[in-house]
Amino acid sequence: MLFDTHAHYDDEKFDDDRYEAIERAYRSGVHYIINASSDLNSAVKSIALAERFEFVYAAVGIHPHSAGEITEETLSNIAQMAAGRKVVAIGEIGLDYHYDFSPRDVQKEAFAAQIGLAKKLGLPIIVHNRDSHEDVMSIIKAEGAREVGGVFHCYSGSAEMARELLNNNFYISIGGPVTFKNARKIVEVLKYVPDDRLLVETDCPYLAPEPLRGKRNESSYIRYVVQKIAEIKGTDFEKIARITTENAKRLFRIS
Repeated sequence: MLFDTHAHYDDEKFDDDRYEAIERAYRSGVHYIINASSDLNSAVKSIALAERFEFVYAAVGIHPHSAGEITEETLSNIAQMAAGRKVVAIGEIGLDYHYDFSPRDVQKEAFAAQIGLAKKLGLPIIVHNRDSHEDVMSIIKAEGAREVGGVFHCYSGSAEMARELLNNNFYISIGGPVTFKNARKIVEVLKYVPDDRLLVETDCPYLAPEPLRGKRNESSYIRYVVQKIAEIKGTDFEKIARITTENAKRLFRIS
């Protein structure tokens, strides 16, 4: 039994076979999927997928690329959607200094506001962090995000940063890049992260693992991620599958 903690089945890349891809994931052993949102429209679609498939759950939030959309009305809409029975997190939220599609000050304000909302709602957060490590950590601490905790998805930071995150009630999620030939840093992080704070994801349709790199990713490919982690940690596939599923169910309060 596998748990893909971060997917984007609302993405247009799944327009031709969205439901088939989700069903294929279940048949391959992926019995839990969280579809993370990027804006309000994405959140509506994520919830619709969660209502259609019993094993799919939704996270609602505004991605840093769309941070300029954040208003009091936006936050109110997110709060209303978060009340749904299949919504398990606020996300994905955070900072992205690689593309800078939104001004950095706007990104930081949106991130802080959504952490505040998560605290009011008592929901964990799913954090996007790209080339913004220092500011992400500063906001996490300043806003008291450890109160609700959450996960840094597709982790790309250092072992030292991972240590800080663990101390602030966060999990570390590993995706397809762990299978890449140049994945030296994430391998070092994996040696440090304890089993009970480890999650796995695909971030599909992005970041397909080797040997499928460059193709459209989907949840059924999470097996390659789990197998690689098992190799790095010197254990077996079944153990990593079991502990990462248990961890995700605990974080997102899924029985």
